[in-house]
Amino acid sequence: MSPGGGGGPMGDCEYSQIGTHSPSPMEAPPAEKKRVRARRKWEVFPGRNQFFCDGRIMMAQQRGVFYLTLVLILVTSGLFFAFDCPYLAVRITPAVPAAGAVLFFFVMGTLLRTSFSDPGVLPRATPDEAADLERQIDIANGSSSGGYRSPPRTKEVIINGQTVKLKYCFTCKIFRPPRASHCSLCDNCVERFDHHCPWVGNCVGKRNYRFFYMFILSLSFLTVFIFAFVITHVILRSQQTGFLNAIKDSPARYPFVLEAVVCFFSVWSIVGLLGFHTYLISSNQTTNEDIKGSWSNKRGKENYNPYSYGNIFTNCCVALCGPVSPSLIDRRGYVQPDTPQPAAPSNGLATYGATASQSDMAAATPLLQSEPSLASDELHLPGKPGLGTPCASLTLGQPTPPSSMPNLAAEAGLTDILPLKEEHVGHQFLTPEEAPSPPRLLAGSPLAHSRTAHVLGLASQDALHEDSVRGLVKLSSV
Repeated sequence: MSPGGGGGPMGDCEYSQIGTHSPSPMEAPPAEKKRVRARRKWEVFPGRNQFFCDGRIMMAQQRGVFYLTLVLILVTSGLFFAFDCPYLAVRITPAVPAAGAVLFFFVMGTLLRTSFSDPGVLPRATPDEAADLERQIDIANGSSSGGYRSPPRTKEVIINGQTVKLKYCFTCKIFRPPRASHCSLCDNCVERFDHHCPWVGNCVGKRNYRFFYMFILSLSFLTVFIFAFVITHVILRSQQTGFLNAIKDSPARYPFVLEAVVCFFSVWSIVGLLGFHTYLISSNQTTNEDIKGSWSNKRGKENYNPYSYGNIFTNCCVALCGPVSPSLIDRRGYVQPDTPQPAAPSNGLATYGATASQSDMAAATPLLQSEPSLASDELHLPGKPGLGTPCASLTLGQPTPPSSMPNLAAEAGLTDILPLKEEHVGHQFLTPEEAPSPPRLLAGSPLAHSRTAHVLGLASQDALHEDSVRGLVKLSSV
């Protein structure tokens, strides 16, 4: 059959290109690679707070009492608008439900603003900042001297002539600024910490105190308003049929009772809380400072509040009308990737402050782990210099060739005791401090000047072997 024929068995063969690159089992195809989503700071927040709406809402972990507050306000106000306002708008004025609606929306707005905002949480120190602060404390207190002494964890600053102590927070690893405190429920340090309020489900601090005060102020007005007009509704109906018949015949007799009971027992506590915080604002104090008696005269005649402006009106304006400070935790910001840490030494020894370049330089030291070295007190032959003394007979890289047969025998003895390694690949290089202690040799070994050969590198030992071969060639030629 001709080579160009197409009827043979080779004529029907078709060639296909075979790919030589096969993907690694650990390497995923480009289409299957998942894109890593950037994480926000609220997702890795170290405290016990709960975040909602992608970090826009920040609350405490215990929110059961907050839901109770919402239910009480919504149910009481709803019953009032459903059963009392239609009658009062006709008998008195339509301004009654309008005023009630304004108070209700103001109460709900200030409550949600207090509950959903950052109260002034202070960011925790990073590991590097915490370590640097610990070193500063040790240096300032001289703990490096003889004997261990626990360094004090306080600092003193002067504010308007009054000495104020800054306490160290062992959880956040920072010195808390003046008036700050650590909330045990939220596990955060809060700037100008007032108290943790379970009714609003959040801490009350520098950034939401004014909204908390507006909440209890408007809630006091709303409670008094509802209670007063519920009683007014009952009185207007009792003028026609009597008090008992008015309650019995009214379709809203059960809402009457519920509204009256809730408002009666709530108004005293709410109004009392409003009076207490009004006193705190007028004197520019916090609940935490007042409970502890930080600026009480009982601590001394010279003890006074350094934060007060000496004027009630000024103190109220600063607390309620001043600018709101920005949040320090940036909870909706993105987490920056961590910087790579230096790798640990391969031999398991922990090094403090070592860098990668220093580790590489140490690894390049030409000492073999498998090659033993002799200490100066391990082997000492009479008439021979120790390892600590300079050796004039051998120079590193330039060994003296042997001149007689006994020297070759000594070299042979050295080879029997310490066999030379010809495979240079795979040696583990160690620093002089990392080299293991050598096994003890026999005292009667015939070593002439071989003690210094143990500290030589591979190049010098190969040179000695080469010199031995040259000596044998010279003897054979003679």
